[in-house]
Amino acid sequence: MRKIISLNHHWKYAEEFEAQFLEPDYNDGAWEKVNIPHTTKEIPYNYFDEKEYQIISTYRKEFTVDRDNMGKRIFVDFGAVMAYAEIYLNGEFIGSHKGGYTPFSFDLTEHITFGEQNILAVKVDSTERSDIPPFGYMIDYLCFGGIYREVNLRIVDPLHIKNIFAKPQNVLQENKEVETTVFLANLKNQAEEIKVKMSLSKDGTVLATMADTVEVQGKSEKKIDLNLEKLTNIGLWDVENPNLYDLTVQLQRGQEIFDSFTTRIGFREAIVKEDGFYLNGKKLMLRGLNRHQSFPYVGYAMPKRVQRKDADILKYELGLNLVRTSHYPQSTHFLDRCDEIGLLVFEEIPGWQHIGDEEWKEVTKEDVKEMIERDWNHPSIFLWGVRINESEDDDTFYEETNRIARELDPTRQTGGVRFIENSKFLEDVYTMNDFIHSGGDEVLRDQKKVTGLDNYVPYMVCEFNGHMYPTKRFDQEERLIEHALRHLRVHNAAALDPNISAAIGWCAFDYNTHFDFGAGDRICYHGVMDMFRIPKMAAHFYSSQRNPEEKAVLEPATLWARGERSIGGVLPLVIFTNCDEIEVIVAGELVGKFTPAKDAYPGVKHPPVIIEEIPSTGAWGSSWYSAEFVGYLDGKQVVSKEFVKNPIPTKLLATADDLQIDADGIDATRIIFKLVDQAGNLLPYSNEPISIEVEGEGKLIGPNLTGLIGGCIGAWVKSSEQSGRIKVTAKTTSLTSEPIVIETIK
Repeated sequence: MRKIISLNHHWKYAEEFEAQFLEPDYNDGAWEKVNIPHTTKEIPYNYFDEKEYQIISTYRKEFTVDRDNMGKRIFVDFGAVMAYAEIYLNGEFIGSHKGGYTPFSFDLTEHITFGEQNILAVKVDSTERSDIPPFGYMIDYLCFGGIYREVNLRIVDPLHIKNIFAKPQNVLQENKEVETTVFLANLKNQAEEIKVKMSLSKDGTVLATMADTVEVQGKSEKKIDLNLEKLTNIGLWDVENPNLYDLTVQLQRGQEIFDSFTTRIGFREAIVKEDGFYLNGKKLMLRGLNRHQSFPYVGYAMPKRVQRKDADILKYELGLNLVRTSHYPQSTHFLDRCDEIGLLVFEEIPGWQHIGDEEWKEVTKEDVKEMIERDWNHPSIFLWGVRINESEDDDTFYEETNRIARELDPTRQTGGVRFIENSKFLEDVYTMNDFIHSGGDEVLRDQKKVTGLDNYVPYMVCEFNGHMYPTKRFDQEERLIEHALRHLRVHNAAALDPNISAAIGWCAFDYNTHFDFGAGDRICYHGVMDMFRIPKMAAHFYSSQRNPEEKAVLEPATLWARGERSIGGVLPLVIFTNCDEIEVIVAGELVGKFTPAKDAYPGVKHPPVIIEEIPSTGAWGSSWYSAEFVGYLDGKQVVSKEFVKNPIPTKLLATADDLQIDADGIDATRIIFKLVDQAGNLLPYSNEPISIEVEGEGKLIGPNLTGLIGGCIGAWVKSSEQSGRIKVTAKTTSLTSEPIVIETIK
């Protein structure tokens, strides 16, 4: 059977490269000890020089392969290395890879010393090379550096499974099928006849099996097609009930199973049509945001748990049904979680506006191939982005990227995100960044104006807002409200246009960027959440669209202070909610009951409540009072929120995403620290210094002495390799948080 052995622990790392570093007997004893994922250099939250991490560095790893594996093939599999990698084993060059977002593998067998120490050395070029997408000109995000996704040894029989592509068919019929292409490789000289077995199971219960006998010629690769037919009682994958199944292919020689490959699949039909998006034959308006995979301090180098948490934030905190992986293939852990929770994905190749020379284009074509072959079994993915984001037309180039995608995966549509009108429509779905809304009456363009065509076509809006109205979480109240309303207006307009299938806002989270973009401090403040995934007011619009049976949402878009807005007051008061009715109480007196503004925003499921008049919130110089807002569903109180008239720092709250993590020296979890007033509301203009103390079997990612950003800040804590506890405590000048205790488990 195949063995997958993690190589993620105990690497040696140097922030430079010299040829002697590749020699197996080089003494790396003074080098830094690191685990994977790893970034070339940790950076500050903001105000840094991006050249700091754009270096050529070296990684070295010692490992052994037992002698009983002689006769097997030994591969090394890299999840991703930014941006160019050269691989050496025991001083011998093995191969190289261009591109920082897709996986690659090399056969080490001929260079392995079995039963003895082997030295794997990786030269990593994290500079922005003009021959590798997305580089060559300017891009408005940072790509960081290092071996930032996992590394494994894969030990297989010389005749083994390279990949499988499972294609559920007739999913809307009672009798369903799975057409599966199995990709075999035979690295032996002689041909061999073997049995290929396939099974479908759910939660460990086998539902269907089949087998076939095939002959594979020596020194060759072979594709075979296997079908499972007449599958009944199969649950469909959708955004509410994401049913998943395990498909396993095994190779048998005599009575011995000598290779096995399992992937998860879902039965679903997802297609963008001229009149909207249809999932399993039912029309669904897609509401989404774009995601960059970057985090404070370590860029891309966050482990599985943290990647998965982003999917949960998008689905459960923001109430989305769609995410676009802007502008590159993202972590398989993130995609796995999207599969599990029913979050649809539009995945695209690396790039931003710039198209390079022919050599550059060849790397892009390989990106298309590597992206699709890695991810084609994810039911969450319904659209392949095969055009460089916001690039000009290049018909020959994009005809080829579409051809590659359609040939590899005929089951999914292609898209290509542009921002120019009258662009040549080569894909299956016309995907457009529509930044027309700048606060006025025009919110979205009619698609015929965008496409220049006489007829309507499958069409999605893939970005809006963003740079049109960057907003910091600690901005003045009026800007925060307008930021939220712009997201609301676009989603409302998109839902009312029968020829728009999706509206995907720019973007979910703030992100680090080059000095050419952003706010000058190396941050693009375009997110509805900040880089720590802490919400701005715009996030409350999205969360208010959630099913109230899952969670009742009541978020008044106000800091409840008379002097926040121009001229003063809090009116008009916008309340993002999924409640039927809101009761407003000021100074202990009932002001009235208010209902959502359905006439103003008929396109969204849960319009905000908009209140034009509240007594006792008027003239400057009059008394200011506390207030309470109470939300009702079906006549029952389900949620409330209180504001005090005189907020002062009362408590430093600390909350962790997880109270148990793996004791592997890699796993991590987030802790949010908030300075709150008497009613538990954030104090959004506090920038008090905060010290974070970590004791026990873990360490802090980033600085332990920092400042609150708009009254709060996040931090990630990483485990050691020992079981035990991590105790985390934070202090400001006057307050100390209750300790957070996180168990680390082997």
